Amino acid sequence: MRDALGDDSRLRWMVGDVRDLDRLKRACRGADVVFHAAALKRIETGAYNPDEMVKTNVLGTMNLIEAATDAGVSRVIGLSSDKAFQPISPYGQSKALGESLLLAANNMHGKRGPRFAAVRYGNVWNAQGSVVPKWLTAMRRGQVVNVTDPDCTRFFMTIGQAVTMVWELSMRMKGGELDIPEWLSAYRLGDLMEAMAPGCFYKTVGLPEFEKKHESMRDGLSSDLARRMTVEELREHLANV
Repeated sequence: MRDALGDDSRLRWMVGDVRDLDRLKRACRGADVVFHAAALKRIETGAYNPDEMVKTNVLGTMNLIEAATDAGVSRVIGLSSDKAFQPISPYGQSKALGESLLLAANNMHGKRGPRFAAVRYGNVWNAQGSVVPKWLTAMRRGQVVNVTDPDCTRFFMTIGQAVTMVWELSMRMKGGELDIPEWLSAYRLGDLMEAMAPGCFYKTVGLPEFEKKHESMRDGLSSDLARRMTVEELREHLANV
């Protein structure tokens, strides 16, 4: 990241961990806005290691609230997930509690303390550990692609949309907002597979107990009811991977 940004002199580069409160306080010094993106986000990892999810996603958020308050930060925005709504997995549960911690922090910051808000993301296209890179890797190795359920639907957003959403909230927030994108499209896993490899054989392995067939952002906004992306639209995005 340091190389990619050209070692910009306006930036400080610190190795650290949100579990380390003292290090986090040092990182917050002199900052006006904090974008809290630190998390363990792999849903299967959380199902196997729920205690580690708590340490990073819950206790780490508590540390950030304390560090930002001590450092005099103006605004804090936490990045959350559609899996925080009616969660059935340790990951989703930890993100739901993280949302609650951030929003409740507005009750305690005082006149000069930070304002806190959060955003809920859908699936960010081609993010590390998501189905696109996993399936592409399996195809390149000549392996059979495992699909949980071809009729599963997932929300779709690009990294550019995700960044814009958070940046715009930071410009207008008053504190206490939970921003939920109402404009998200969704795709069906079977359509994504058809876009990636028409006629490709894949193995349906079934949904684990910690995965939903359809995700939701809030009541009445679920991935099976959102505008469905076509195979052609998915192919267009894949061309840029």
